[in-house]
Amino acid sequence: MIQKTYYKTKDYCKVKFSFQVEDAETIEILGLNSDWENSVIMSRKKDGTFSADVNLPKDSKHEFKYRVNSTLWVNDPSADAEAPNTFGGSNSVVTI
Repeated sequence: MIQKTYYKTKDYCKVKFSFQVEDAETIEILGLNSDWENSVIMSRKKDGTFSADVNLPKDSKHEFKYRVNSTLWVNDPSADAEAPNTFGGSNSVVTI
Protein backbone atom coordinates (compact mmCIF):
# COMPACT_ATOMS: atom_id res chain seq x y z
CA MET A 1 0.00 0.00 0.00
CA ILE A 2 1.20 3.48 -0.81
CA GLN A 3 -0.22 6.40 1.16
CA LYS A 4 0.58 9.99 0.17
CA THR A 5 0.32 13.00 2.48
CA TYR A 6 0.61 16.40 0.79
CA TYR A 7 1.47 19.61 2.66
CA LYS A 8 0.36 23.02 1.35
CA THR A 9 3.47 24.78 2.66
CA LYS A 10 6.06 22.12 1.73
CA ASP A 11 7.66 21.28 -1.61
CA TYR A 12 7.56 17.55 -0.86
CA CYS A 13 5.03 14.82 -0.17
CA LYS A 14 5.35 12.28 2.66
CA VAL A 15 4.89 8.83 1.17
CA LYS A 16 4.26 5.81 3.39
CA PHE A 17 5.16 2.50 1.78
CA SER A 18 3.65 -0.63 3.38
CA PHE A 19 4.33 -4.08 2.00
CA GLN A 20 4.05 -7.69 3.12
CA VAL A 21 5.66 -10.83 1.72
CA GLU A 22 5.50 -14.28 3.29
CA ASP A 23 8.74 -15.37 4.97
CA ALA A 24 10.34 -11.94 4.51
CA GLU A 25 13.16 -11.16 6.91
CA THR A 26 14.10 -7.84 5.29
CA ILE A 27 12.52 -5.56 2.70
CA GLU A 28 14.25 -2.58 1.10
CA ILE A 29 13.03 0.00 -1.43
CA LEU A 30 15.38 0.80 -4.29
CA GLY A 31 15.12 3.30 -7.14
CA LEU A 32 13.51 6.27 -5.41
CA ASN A 33 15.03 9.53 -6.69
CA SER A 34 16.76 7.33 -9.33
CA ASP A 35 18.98 5.86 -6.61
CA TRP A 36 19.41 2.13 -7.25
CA GLU A 37 22.52 1.90 -5.04
CA ASN A 38 21.28 3.16 -1.66
CA SER A 39 18.18 1.45 -0.37
CA VAL A 40 15.51 2.60 2.06
CA ILE A 41 15.28 -0.05 4.77
CA MET A 42 11.71 -0.84 5.74
CA SER A 43 10.81 -1.48 9.40
CA ARG A 44 9.05 -4.70 10.37
CA LYS A 45 5.79 -4.26 12.26
CA LYS A 46 4.21 -6.68 14.75
CA ASP A 47 1.62 -7.82 12.18
CA GLY A 48 4.37 -8.89 9.75
CA THR A 49 4.10 -5.95 7.37
CA PHE A 50 7.05 -3.73 6.58
CA SER A 51 6.78 0.05 6.24
CA ALA A 52 8.87 3.13 5.54
CA ASP A 53 8.14 6.86 5.28
CA VAL A 54 9.94 8.77 2.54
CA ASN A 55 9.72 12.44 1.59
CA LEU A 56 9.60 12.82 -2.20
CA PRO A 57 9.55 16.08 -4.19
CA LYS A 58 6.19 17.29 -5.49
CA ASP A 59 5.53 16.99 -9.24
CA SER A 60 7.88 14.03 -9.63
CA LYS A 61 7.71 10.42 -10.79
CA HIS A 62 9.78 7.60 -9.30
CA GLU A 63 10.44 4.07 -10.47
CA PHE A 64 11.16 1.61 -7.68
CA LYS A 65 11.21 -2.03 -6.64
CA TYR A 66 11.20 -3.86 -3.33
CA ARG A 67 14.16 -6.16 -2.61
CA VAL A 68 13.09 -8.96 -0.27
CA ASN A 69 15.72 -10.85 1.76
CA SER A 70 18.47 -9.19 -0.34
CA THR A 71 17.70 -11.41 -3.35
CA LEU A 72 14.07 -11.26 -4.58
CA TRP A 73 12.92 -8.20 -6.58
CA VAL A 74 9.18 -7.49 -6.29
CA ASN A 75 6.84 -4.81 -7.68
CA ASP A 76 4.11 -3.15 -5.62
CA PRO A 77 0.65 -4.01 -7.01
CA SER A 78 -0.73 -0.81 -5.41
CA ALA A 79 1.72 1.44 -7.30
CA ASP A 80 0.38 4.15 -9.61
CA ALA A 81 1.78 2.41 -12.70
CA GLU A 82 4.45 0.08 -14.01
CA ALA A 83 7.28 0.94 -16.42
CA PRO A 84 9.46 -1.44 -18.43
CA ASN A 85 13.06 -1.72 -17.26
CA THR A 86 16.31 -2.59 -19.05
CA PHE A 87 16.30 -6.12 -17.63
CA GLY A 88 13.20 -7.22 -19.56
CA GLY A 89 10.90 -6.82 -16.57
CA SER A 90 9.11 -3.85 -15.07
CA ASN A 91 9.42 -1.41 -12.18
CA SER A 92 6.68 0.04 -10.00
CA VAL A 93 6.00 3.76 -10.48
CA VAL A 94 4.79 6.26 -7.88
CA THR A 95 3.68 9.71 -9.10
CA ILE A 96 3.72 12.63 -6.68
